[in-house]
Amino acid sequence: MKKISVGIADLRIAQSPNVLISYGLGSCVGVALHDPFEKIGGLAHVMLPTASGIRTGDPLKYADSAIEMIVVRMVDAGCARGALLAKMAGGADMFLCSASDVRPKIGERNVEAVRAKLKELRIPLVAEDVGGNYGRTVELETATGVFTVRSVRLGSKRL
Repeated sequence: MKKISVGIADLRIAQSPNVLISYGLGSCVGVALHDPFEKIGGLAHVMLPTASGIRTGDPLKYADSAIEMIVVRMVDAGCARGALLAKMAGGADMFLCSASDVRPKIGERNVEAVRAKLKELRIPLVAEDVGGNYGRTVELETATGVFTVRSVRLGSKRL
């Protein structure tokens, strides 16, 4: 088994028994897709909600375009699009100073963008650990589809 790191504005695809891992999700969202039959997984670390209206830049930064790309890569790797299941974590509000803070909540916007794109693509979102005000590290086990979410504050969860 090999652990494959997924950086910010990055995505990776791997086959069983490898594990995909992404560190330090704050307002960013880790989006995991898994095909339980082929035992192939994909993980994207998205920073911003949408690439709509943006003509330049890295499409892996954005929830909408990164999810489209991960689906294409997984299908190219042999996955059936209809077999894909999604899980996500992150989308924290890391810098909330007070309840009256009116700054845009990028974490919430990222989570909503992921949900919207998955719904548009008809990919079921079967588990999530989002929000709060703390960072997370995530791991996707390609053999099982288990998505482990770790945080200093709350320990580990297996989704």
